[in-house]
Amino acid sequence: MNVSSANVTVVLQYRDSFTEAVIKNVIVLALGIFINYINASLIHTFSKHQIFKSNPRYILFIHLVFNDMNQLTTTISLFIVTYNFRTIYVYHCCLLMVPAIMTTQNTPLNIAFIAAECYIAVCIPLRYNNLCSVKRTYIVIGIMWTCSSFSVLPDVFILFATEPLEFINSKVMCYRETLFRSKSSLKKRDASHMLFLVVVWLTLFYTYFRILFVAKAADTDAKKARNTLLLHGFQVLLCMTIYVQPMLQQVLSYFFPGSLSAIYFVLFIINQILPRFVNPIVYGLRDKTFRKYFKMHLLCTMNVHPKTTVMMRT
Repeated sequence: MNVSSANVTVVLQYRDSFTEAVIKNVIVLALGIFINYINASLIHTFSKHQIFKSNPRYILFIHLVFNDMNQLTTTISLFIVTYNFRTIYVYHCCLLMVPAIMTTQNTPLNIAFIAAECYIAVCIPLRYNNLCSVKRTYIVIGIMWTCSSFSVLPDVFILFATEPLEFINSKVMCYRETLFRSKSSLKKRDASHMLFLVVVWLTLFYTYFRILFVAKAADTDAKKARNTLLLHGFQVLLCMTIYVQPMLQQVLSYFFPGSLSAIYFVLFIINQILPRFVNPIVYGLRDKTFRKYFKMHLLCTMNVHPKTTVMMRT
């Protein structure tokens, strides 16, 4: 699953033309601004209504949205800086890389906890209030950040403890493999990816299939449950492709050695941006209650602007 530094070096040999570079940067920046605007509107809707602040499901959802905003901001900043400047100082790269890795790791963990909350609500509703209190929800969020920090902070310690001072003060291509390049960091990265992959997928399979069986037994809309299962599975698959990204890069680089720049760009869109576009739709806008208040927020915004314009003209 390791990406060799040779692959990163080869990418430099396939520099895009000025037009291609501008198009790629504009696409990434426009997608990031658009998705973060939607996410900011969702957070504003959540903050304005007490009904969401006392519900663990909405708290987990809005944490996912907040995490995605931070993830998009850091990863797009990394993309633009790396794409345009090619190399940056190691400590600058570290400041961008650490939050990018942590927020990326948080996403599948957050989805797993949302699945667990849905399982408790459907399969063991009598224990829901005890197991899914607001206080415990915030504890779960703290656990997410602790797990994601353990996946990257040891790499930072290894970096400053083992690398020579010349490397710390040098410029590098800002990729995880070139920044945390020790064998220990690479092995730990692969091990943590596999652990997250197994734990999250087992959680999702168990919870959603149990929900599906309960829906059938209760004579509820099993077709809707199956569709929800498939939609969540697709969305989680998108989020968790980040765990196999190094392997995909190696495989695609082997079959398309002359298209490394395009490979990195497409994988960046698929792994980092597309899941953040799907998350608000799957977990927010499909929810009837949240969608109702979100529409109210949009209608209020649209009604306020014309009045403001008239006052300004007057």
